[in-house]
Amino acid sequence: MSPDGLRPLGPFALPGPVSVVPGVVHLPGWLGSEERQQMFDRCQAWSEASGGPQSPRMRSGAPMSVGMVGLGWHWFPYRYSRTRDDGDGGRALAFPAWLGDLATSAVADAWGVDADVCQGTDGPASFDPDVALINWYGPEAKMGMHADSQEVSPAPVVSFSVGRPAVFRFGNSESRGRPWVDIILGSGDVVVFGGPARRAFHGVPRLLDGTDDPLVDGGAGRLNVTVRQTGLDG
Repeated sequence: MSPDGLRPLGPFALPGPVSVVPGVVHLPGWLGSEERQQMFDRCQAWSEASGGPQSPRMRSGAPMSVGMVGLGWHWFPYRYSRTRDDGDGGRALAFPAWLGDLATSAVADAWGVDADVCQGTDGPASFDPDVALINWYGPEAKMGMHADSQEVSPAPVVSFSVGRPAVFRFGNSESRGRPWVDIILGSGDVVVFGGPARRAFHGVPRLLDGTDDPLVDGGAGRLNVTVRQTGLDG
């Protein structure tokens, strides 16, 4: 550990795939430059088609600091809907097959590092994602500690990062407090978590200065896309 509690890394990433804790795999630089560009371009188009990213309001009434767009399902605290119920009421955009295929490939690679990511499922071949949440981070945006608990399916979550590096904090399943581990996610990094870590609390306490990829807001922002299998009907 470095003095600030971060895992010791290279410029913005670990040198290779690593199991951070059981059920959590970090795949540094997994997205190549063309894939990052495609991810950014598609997310921009989807955001425009849905009327722009929305900042969901928490139960306290305070808005989240990230802008969000849903594909397949619309998420708002704390449930899924096929329509943007807390926005313009329009139907959520379709979940694209190519994004599902990309996420499935990431699950297969993560499973090769730590089979716990697919614990409770029939492995990568059974992964059938149906929702993506696109999160746009400005320079000061962050994501509080939370657990992805609205999905019925135990299938893993796949998280893609593009743009400015961020601190990703992965905690435990009991509370938002310690123990946790902090890792730095650079542009193109992917995190897959499932099995014993599927319902653990996690968040992004801050973005870091500097960037290795100026795609998002000229290097000032971050794009995060999480792909999930809800197991929901409708």
